[in-house]
Amino acid sequence: MGHKNSRHAQLLGGVALWTFAVSGTAHAQDEVATLLQRIVLGSGVEKVAIDTPQAVTILDQEAIDNEQAQTIGELFRDIPGVTVTGSDRAIGQSFNIRGIGALSSSDESKIIVTVDGATKFYEQYRVGSFFSDPELYKQVEVLRGPASSTLYGSGAIGGVINFTTKDPSDFLKPDDTFAVRLKGMYDSNKYGFMTSAVAAARLSEQTEVLLNGNFRKSNDYEDGQGIEIPGSAFKSFSGLAKVVHRFGDNNEQAVRLSYQRWQSDADGTEYSQTNTSGFGTIDRDVTDQTVVLNYENPASDNPYLDLAVNLSFSDTAVDQENASLGAFSSSQLFEDAEYGYRTWQGKVENTFEQSGSGFENFLTVGTQVSYQERIAETTSGGVGFHPEGTDTKVGFYVQDEFIWQDRLTLIPGVRVDMIELSPDSSIAEASDQSEVAFSPKLAALYKFNDTFSIFGSVAHTERAATLDEMFSTSGPARGYPGGRTASLNLDKEKSNAVEAGFSVSAWDLLQDGDGLQLKTTAFYNDLKDLISTNPNQGQITPVRYYVNIDEAEIYGVELEAAYNSEYVYSTVALSLVRGEDKATGETLTSIPADTLAVTLGGRVPDYDIDFGWRGLFAASIDSGATTGPFAGYAVHDVFASWTPDEGRFAGMELRAAVENIFDKSYQNNLAGDKGRGRTFKLTLNKQISW
Repeated sequence: MGHKNSRHAQLLGGVALWTFAVSGTAHAQDEVATLLQRIVLGSGVEKVAIDTPQAVTILDQEAIDNEQAQTIGELFRDIPGVTVTGSDRAIGQSFNIRGIGALSSSDESKIIVTVDGATKFYEQYRVGSFFSDPELYKQVEVLRGPASSTLYGSGAIGGVINFTTKDPSDFLKPDDTFAVRLKGMYDSNKYGFMTSAVAAARLSEQTEVLLNGNFRKSNDYEDGQGIEIPGSAFKSFSGLAKVVHRFGDNNEQAVRLSYQRWQSDADGTEYSQTNTSGFGTIDRDVTDQTVVLNYENPASDNPYLDLAVNLSFSDTAVDQENASLGAFSSSQLFEDAEYGYRTWQGKVENTFEQSGSGFENFLTVGTQVSYQERIAETTSGGVGFHPEGTDTKVGFYVQDEFIWQDRLTLIPGVRVDMIELSPDSSIAEASDQSEVAFSPKLAALYKFNDTFSIFGSVAHTERAATLDEMFSTSGPARGYPGGRTASLNLDKEKSNAVEAGFSVSAWDLLQDGDGLQLKTTAFYNDLKDLISTNPNQGQITPVRYYVNIDEAEIYGVELEAAYNSEYVYSTVALSLVRGEDKATGETLTSIPADTLAVTLGGRVPDYDIDFGWRGLFAASIDSGATTGPFAGYAVHDVFASWTPDEGRFAGMELRAAVENIFDKSYQNNLAGDKGRGRTFKLTLNKQISW
């Protein structure tokens, strides 16, 4: 068997071990896997999470299902270093990783979000940045820190979030030709429900198809004091269509073509979905579409060919009209308008393998090209605060992974991106702007034995200004009587980051076959030339809208631990982040509160029952998205599930949870609203196949 086949077999063994563990049928001679043994797909050569020299967390299908999430943001509440900013509204959510990500600036570009490899990006005043539904996905990966820039693009100062949609094979057993899954979910806060239908078919030995449709609806939810959060009601439709065709030797080559759509139509919703009062209401229709064509050829018998090609189109459009303040204000904010982004992208990469006595080497080279249009159309014409234009990027990258004696792993990498921003002709005195961003890194991991490993990395990345930062303008306004002009020739933001950590794995601790794993990461990020809105208010002459002004440092510690056995399991996720403006010494407003998430669960394998408790504890903090201070809080949940895999109830899943059981009134410091009060959730899922 070749080295590719051998490595692939090891990974499949890891997947099988994880599946075996969560089924609750472990035996004394078997090790029980933990969540830190989930397979990481997005860091280069596939590997388990605990052996990745980077802080990474993976949510698999079971973890996603257990969350019974109503919004995308609910998937991330137990992941260290990740906070959802804005609000719990479906179109008011963005991401913060390690203190990077504030809705008050263009921080959406500092975290790269992909769906099946297609880069997703959206930026609009008082609106979130990612619109989708949890039911569309089978896996979510969070790669924390700027070391991810090599494979995904310079500017990933916070990190990368990868979403992977469901495949037909996720529902079809080896002998099945057709499968149907029906699912319903009820959420008591506030009378929300979701219905979902999936149909998967195996048309031939080589071709499979999937169709998925979802409808979700909710009224305005209530906080812990029983107060409704205005504008949080929504209804959405989402769907996924996918065709997978395999061919070639052993059918190992694959072509995937998918179309995903999410749409929400909210009349009379709050203008500010991130919540700042005083903006009134508006009718808003959001449509997000993603088309992906993906080709994979692992070429097991050819060490010089492991090819992946990804072509994608992303279109996010927001139509809004009938603003309640339109009759009282002359601002373009309240005019009927369409905002949007369209992005065409192509990515090609190949991995070359070489092996010898005691070593393996995987060299990945690739190129990525994207073309993005920013759209803004109102009844009065162009919008100064949302300038139209195009963003063209051409990137080249190389990453090598050298493994010696299955103990030492070295991963150097470098990426160069050439960026050109072109403004719309209506923007006065603006011209094309070009930039080159450079992102080198070096990561290493050393396994002393099967129990203890250390790892670390150094990474530099650069983020070029966005269309918004480069070309935004405004006329005379409060604080700027002379108005603001386009900010041409902005310097790149620069990040120099260091990470170091260790991991521990132990087996057969309390009983035969149980396992405990722990991974701890300390990080330091030095940020220079940060782009900020111009603080020079009161000028009677025009000033630039954005300037390079800030230097900052962000540092902290993350810990993930997991224990698993046949009958008992537990997880712990701790996040401590600190950050300050070097010029003023003040805490950055994008720094999240310290959090600790703990889960303690049990299983009754003979009856396919899983149950447990989860607690989320947050410390008090003075700064945040709105004026602080913010009190610390503790939120407690209980959950249970029944998932029989044999007998007449096979294919059925029943999940129930009570979240915030003590109806705690609390507010995440990076959110504009208070969190949800007590919520009862119930999910029923039935699949049949033949």
